[in-house]
Amino acid sequence: MVQDGQVSARKADRGGSRPGCPVDRAADGTWQVHDFAVARALLRGPGTVQAGLGIETVEKLPQRVRRPVLYRDGPEHREHRRQTARFFTPRRVDEHYREPMVRIAEEQLAALRSAGEAQLSDLAFSLAIGVVGEVVGLRYSRPGIRRRLERFFPEEFGEPGLTSVRGLYWFVRQNTNWLRIHLADVRPAIRAHRRRGHDDLISHLIAEGCSDAEILGECLTFAAAGMVTTREFIGLAAWHLFSDAELLGRYRSADETGRLAVLQELLRLEPVIGRLRRRTTESVELPGPEGPVTVCPGEYVEVHLDDANTDPKAVGDDPLLVRPDRAGEIGAGLSFGDGPHRCPGAHIALLETDVFLSRLFALDGVRMSRRPRVAFQEAIGGYEIRGLTVALPGAGGR
Repeated sequence: MVQDGQVSARKADRGGSRPGCPVDRAADGTWQVHDFAVARALLRGPGTVQAGLGIETVEKLPQRVRRPVLYRDGPEHREHRRQTARFFTPRRVDEHYREPMVRIAEEQLAALRSAGEAQLSDLAFSLAIGVVGEVVGLRYSRPGIRRRLERFFPEEFGEPGLTSVRGLYWFVRQNTNWLRIHLADVRPAIRAHRRRGHDDLISHLIAEGCSDAEILGECLTFAAAGMVTTREFIGLAAWHLFSDAELLGRYRSADETGRLAVLQELLRLEPVIGRLRRRTTESVELPGPEGPVTVCPGEYVEVHLDDANTDPKAVGDDPLLVRPDRAGEIGAGLSFGDGPHRCPGAHIALLETDVFLSRLFALDGVRMSRRPRVAFQEAIGGYEIRGLTVALPGAGGR
């Protein structure tokens, strides 16, 4: 693939060329940031709050209901992140979550061995559900959690509403899905945690005095952030490795640090979520093509992560190619966000991806028997990898 006159290794190309200006403005008035340094400064600095990612729906909740941490800002948000940081430290991840990651990954690969062929997205989603369940405390679900989550996070979303048949359909559907997850997954976990405390997020929320509805909101936020995005990245990373023999050879022969560098570089090149939105609460100055521009309070700024992560000033030469050696300097770029809302589960996501893929590619004769299709969630610029089928020798008539 050629993009901006350069050879590009991207599989999930969002289209268009990288603008030459660090900041521009869309037709609807939204400011758009394409430069790495400007994007990082904006995400780290004061003067903005979270926007997008469904915050419009959350804002309609009664004021007495505490918002999930994703939708909070300021001192309350910082305090919550400080109190829950212990669940996401590298040491905690290694000591508490590595063993479940290995166990769940082996269970999924056993299913692949038994069937001979499987949809990678199914294996990856089951892995992500199990791992996030350990972190959050969702260990008491009734059978069928994957199906319930798939219905809650469909490939194509509709806009809920009460003024049209289609809007009414999506309103009823999403409220039904909320109720199903609450009754079958979250409520059983809350009851078990009230009987006996655990060192996990649900026990922390109970100790904070959160209601069942507030705990449900947090659980669904973590499901979206930790389950859905990890599923997509596992599919994307596997696609790259199946398609590039040299990269696969490097991944297979590397130690864990080297393998994580490969994964970070792939995530830098292809962030699962391509857009982050912020709303300004005070005047914010950004560099424009003809000098600084002032973003007024109440305006929206959208960070284009796929552009920022390929800014040659930040990532070096050949920004559209896979160069794992640069991961030591740039890591995954801004793919996990930055600043107060940086994804706390970054290390978890990378490690569980490596635990699974390192074992998948250790299987003798494993191959990609069907290439995937790519779809996009336009609201967040997020990709979905579907249809990638993995097979072992003897499967698929061979």
